[in-house]
Amino acid sequence: MKIILLSGGSGKRLWPLSNNARSKQFIRLLPSPTGGEESMVQRVVRQIGEAGLDCDVTVATSAAQRGVIEAQLGSGVDIVTEPERRDTFPAIALSTSYLSLEKRCGDDEVVVVMPCDPFTDGGYFATIAKMAEAVENGAADLVLMGICPTYASSKFGYVVPRHGEAGKAVMAVDRFTEKPTEERAAKLIEEGALWNGGVFAFRLGYIRAITSRYVQAATFDEVRSRYGELPKISFDYEVAEKAQSVAVLPFNGVWRDLGTWNALAEELQGNCIGNAVVDNPECGSQVVNQLDLPLLCIGTSNLIVAASPDGILVADKEHCEQLKNMVDKLPQAPQYEEFGWGYSRVVDVTDEAITSRIEVKYGATTDEIVDNEHDRVLTVLSGSGSIEIAGIATELSAGEVYKVGRGESYKIVATTSVQIISVSRY
Repeated sequence: MKIILLSGGSGKRLWPLSNNARSKQFIRLLPSPTGGEESMVQRVVRQIGEAGLDCDVTVATSAAQRGVIEAQLGSGVDIVTEPERRDTFPAIALSTSYLSLEKRCGDDEVVVVMPCDPFTDGGYFATIAKMAEAVENGAADLVLMGICPTYASSKFGYVVPRHGEAGKAVMAVDRFTEKPTEERAAKLIEEGALWNGGVFAFRLGYIRAITSRYVQAATFDEVRSRYGELPKISFDYEVAEKAQSVAVLPFNGVWRDLGTWNALAEELQGNCIGNAVVDNPECGSQVVNQLDLPLLCIGTSNLIVAASPDGILVADKEHCEQLKNMVDKLPQAPQYEEFGWGYSRVVDVTDEAITSRIEVKYGATTDEIVDNEHDRVLTVLSGSGSIEIAGIATELSAGEVYKVGRGESYKIVATTSVQIISVSRY
């Protein structure tokens, strides 16, 4: 079995901790069994391992998220990057092409596609194992996970089992209903409908055959280069709703979307994370501070207070749903980005220059960086290694200054942890 994790998101609903380069699934706030905090994607990958699922994991994502995935998951997963965002069907088509053409998996290989950020329990992954088994046993060409609904919601799609299938371990699907009204949702639940959890199991050849209707290619690189030829459509619309042989397995356990501050706050430990103090632990406020400056809250009640290099949020919990629309009115350039090799954090912006602090981790090598808009001056605060500018490598050491011209490439190899101040001038 192979698992594909879908990683997307625009980083608005958990601003200012999330941004376009660091979506909600990468924020390290959830309590980790080993102490400290872990992100949603780290939690899911850990749970896959703990469930004993014998599988390789591939993450389908955008190029902007590759660095943070490498930083958080290391070399334990494969990463497939989309050339552009085109919805879930193209992302899954590209990832299955990777498994087939690059990893040389056979058409009979069972593949499970799931989101990278559900907050759930071990039963969820036991259900995934049962889904894979159902595909192997020929129960259906496509098997879905249906979440047992806890209330009539208009936010989810619904999977309606065929009449007479209720109570079976694997139920044939009659139809799908996408985000009905709450009144209609209540009637669907009476019919035995389940929430569509966005988890799909199938044999690799099944999706490869559908992909070949749009792109026929002998190599993965060719599929990727022709990515724009795939229709911009969700997997539900392109595959699930057109499938002639589709079944659903119910999951009745913990399943939550921590995509809003209200939902996330319920899972955080204590009132404060980071350099923060609240005067009253019973105030109902949650404070998260990712800045070096201390944050003190006195006399607050039922607030979300979050501070990061991207900004500061002070919001009543009852009004957090407005956040996504309000963030659209703010500048969107990320002030903090995490990479496999380290991080970059903007510390000052003027009309003439952008100043950033960069850390390259011990023994790491940066990507080859090219900036076509700025001349750049790099001042090494500490550490040692080498720097390659426009193909010419020189020693890198503390106190030295290096100039990179507009359009020139540069790359840093750190033999120790390296701290740099970068000034990019327009």
